[in-house]
Amino acid sequence: MSSGEIDRRTVVRAAALAAATSGGVLLGGGPAAARGVPSLVRRGRPELTHGVQAGDVHAGQATRWGRADRPARLVAEVSRDPSFRRAVSVPGPRVTPDTDLTGQWAVRGLPPGTDVHYRLRAVDLHDPRRSGRPISGRLRTLGGRRRDVRFLWSGDVAGQGWGVNPDLGGFRIADAMARRDADFFLCSGDTVYADGPVQASVPLSDGRTWTNLVTEEKSKVAETLAEYRGQYRYNLEAENWRAFLASTAQVTQWDDHEVTNNWYPGEVLDDARYTERRVDVLAARARRAFHDYVPVAEISPDRVGRVYRVLHQGPLLDVFVLDMRTHKDPNTAGDETSGDGGVLGAEQTRWLLRELRASRATWKVIAADLPIGLVVPDGSSAQEGLAQGDAGAPRGREIDIAQVLTALQDAGIRNHVWLTADVHYTAAHHYSPDRAAYQRFDPFWEFVSGPLNAGAFGPNRLDATFGPRAEFVAAPPMPNTGPADGFQFFGEVEIDAATEALTVTLRDVDGRALHTRTLEPHAR
Repeated sequence: MSSGEIDRRTVVRAAALAAATSGGVLLGGGPAAARGVPSLVRRGRPELTHGVQAGDVHAGQATRWGRADRPARLVAEVSRDPSFRRAVSVPGPRVTPDTDLTGQWAVRGLPPGTDVHYRLRAVDLHDPRRSGRPISGRLRTLGGRRRDVRFLWSGDVAGQGWGVNPDLGGFRIADAMARRDADFFLCSGDTVYADGPVQASVPLSDGRTWTNLVTEEKSKVAETLAEYRGQYRYNLEAENWRAFLASTAQVTQWDDHEVTNNWYPGEVLDDARYTERRVDVLAARARRAFHDYVPVAEISPDRVGRVYRVLHQGPLLDVFVLDMRTHKDPNTAGDETSGDGGVLGAEQTRWLLRELRASRATWKVIAADLPIGLVVPDGSSAQEGLAQGDAGAPRGREIDIAQVLTALQDAGIRNHVWLTADVHYTAAHHYSPDRAAYQRFDPFWEFVSGPLNAGAFGPNRLDATFGPRAEFVAAPPMPNTGPADGFQFFGEVEIDAATEALTVTLRDVDGRALHTRTLEPHAR
């Protein structure tokens, strides 16, 4: 294969097979669905409305995403060349109101270890000669020969009343993240704040005013499917966030605010803002909106719609994406003495341990949407997180984590690093059995980042069950400090191909390095 072209037959054959067989490709209805919405038919050519995205790049494939302004077919052009010489055209799905005119599909046969350029356009369903303006994006594939790896992670987007600020291009932190030229971005949950309305302006303590873009869906808590979908469209109104997502493929998990604060299955809300208070009903609508708007590959083995999965990124890195929300048990004081799979569930735990044992990558990054040792209360007596502040033996959800940590020790897996967000500040935690009440595990690191664009809080208290020590903490001077004051954070992970050392850098809203930690790999 020459350096200027992609294996055309491989890409087209794989795309055709995906279009014929994958339920994740044919997301919308057929022509009948399109004919059923004459109010959406406009004159002119169909256009894309909210930029382009790519997600879950692995094994020579990536999931593309776009949204049209009317029923249409999405088409991608793919090339190694940013000028799109020798581009391969890959037809995508028809988009209809059934998916809010969004569509995503897997493009396979991508070359390893290179930048891949793509551009999407919407094509008229009745006249393929009529198509809208293309929008370009870029992703980077890993694998193949050994090469350095760099990726970012964070979470918490547009929460606590801090929304899209047109004066800053959308989200202030997006520009700093784009400058890092990362291989991919791991979003550790709270991708939207469906329970967080915004107002047009927020007065700041120093006399300044924070300006928010306000949409109909973002002016109240989300309850209907349309309102949940509107949360994702709202974030994509941020021009610099769209640009970042177009240039950096994402790996995304979800947490609580995609539905409502601190939710768990079976919960019934006591919140006057909601007319629909059954969380299971809200979660079903939120899950559908999440999958409409976030490019997630259909590679999870789960049978009930959870989004845990593993992404193999070449010889240096495997990323294990957890779902710690869908199976979560009720928020109690967390003092149960027997494990019930209350955060991962038995099936996900078996999957995680099986995949970790099978991994041949040097580093195993475990993407957790809840931190391990931080106490995160839910009200005056219940616990939202895994820890509960008792320094003794594992209780409640800690029992699940103890099982995983001990199994890692038994399997001789030392090179695991845990990444999370959730608590709206940034920190580096070292866990050691030498300081722990529970000692059947090997030392490891957990790094915390966020928020991306939300109120900053913390720091939270550490629970001593697994012996954590905060080696670094950066938190705001007061609760709900907004992006204007700078307490927004993202993390960066780099793996050196020659030494296999993994370096974590915690960065601020402008990209400045606050803390750096280099970890040497243990012999395998």
